[in-house]
Amino acid sequence: MNILTNVNNDGLNHLLAGCLKNDRRSQGVLYERFYSYALSVALPYCAHEDEAREVINDAFLKAFTSIERYDPTFAFATWLRTIVVRTAINRYKSRQNELIIYDLTEGLDVPVEDDFLSKMAAEDLLRLVQKLPPAYRMTLNLFALEGFSHAEIAEMLGVSVGASKSNLSKAKAKLKQMLTDHLPKKYG
Repeated sequence: MNILTNVNNDGLNHLLAGCLKNDRRSQGVLYERFYSYALSVALPYCAHEDEAREVINDAFLKAFTSIERYDPTFAFATWLRTIVVRTAINRYKSRQNELIIYDLTEGLDVPVEDDFLSKMAAEDLLRLVQKLPPAYRMTLNLFALEGFSHAEIAEMLGVSVGASKSNLSKAKAKLKQMLTDHLPKKYG
């Protein structure tokens, strides 16, 4: 059973009511119940699990301090996902001065072939994505996982649309190269 379906609406509503009152026990239970989900959201945006845990802890802190803004007509998991993704983006942006971002107006479209992906476990693919440079990883995830346009990504990350396109293209090319290098060793 999915951990998110394990929390019935009444139980979730009770926890959220406790969180509104700053009840530490309710916060702890909510954290425990949604931790795995939040980790699955954060991992693709982070270079390693420790960084993802930092993002999650920051995201839950934000969620608990702004819980009054949660609209119960929407799924809590969706609201939490948004907070986790935005926290990962903010972490990326705060470290942007440490990163090199390439701004090219034209990007190459490098397709990743389906037979590569069908041979890989999800964990293996996640590890490869985590090895991408931060700008590439962030752009790839925002585009492929969240469905944002290049204009939206550019605005969120404070780069040009061309940089977003270039970073996505380079992420695909680098990921394809890593897949090519990885597959013969593990799945050959």
